[in-house]
Amino acid sequence: MPSFEQQVADLRDYLLKFARLQLRNEAWAEDAVSETVLAAIAKPQAFDSRSQLKTWLVGILKHKIIDALRHHSREATTLDTDPDHQTDPLDLIAFQADGHFSQMPSEWGNPEQDASRRQFFEILEACTNKLPAVQGRLFLMREWLELSSEEICKELQLTPTNLYVQLHRARLRLRECLEMHWFAKAVQP
Repeated sequence: MPSFEQQVADLRDYLLKFARLQLRNEAWAEDAVSETVLAAIAKPQAFDSRSQLKTWLVGILKHKIIDALRHHSREATTLDTDPDHQTDPLDLIAFQADGHFSQMPSEWGNPEQDASRRQFFEILEACTNKLPAVQGRLFLMREWLELSSEEICKELQLTPTNLYVQLHRARLRLRECLEMHWFAKAVQP
């Protein structure tokens, strides 16, 4: 079995990918991951195996990312404005005149039970990675890093309306992806 230090080192690429998505700056991402690895290796006794090592490290990294965002908040951050990734998901969903869906979403079963399955989280992660860069970053900041809307707007100089629209679009895309890759498979015989 690999040593604790080797297990941490083996997860470095995953942590770096997560940090890059959030920080959009290679140097900041490297710094956040390095600080995470150093913190983990400095206090291995803090990992008590109640969760997976990967989960524990991501928890540490979340705090390092938040610190980096606050530290670098005065520096300019550019968001992806590629028009190819700006397709509005609302254009893909038909609504009735009264605002209801014209076609109801497929049955999702019991999400709480499904959420406990490891495969679900793997597919959710893959769907999140397929989001356009701006939407993925905002969704992760709001839902995974648990930053408030006010903090996100301040950090990225967005209006609350723009944030709401981007998060709405991200959630619609995630819904579509999960229906195609997870919930549809559960319904099939």
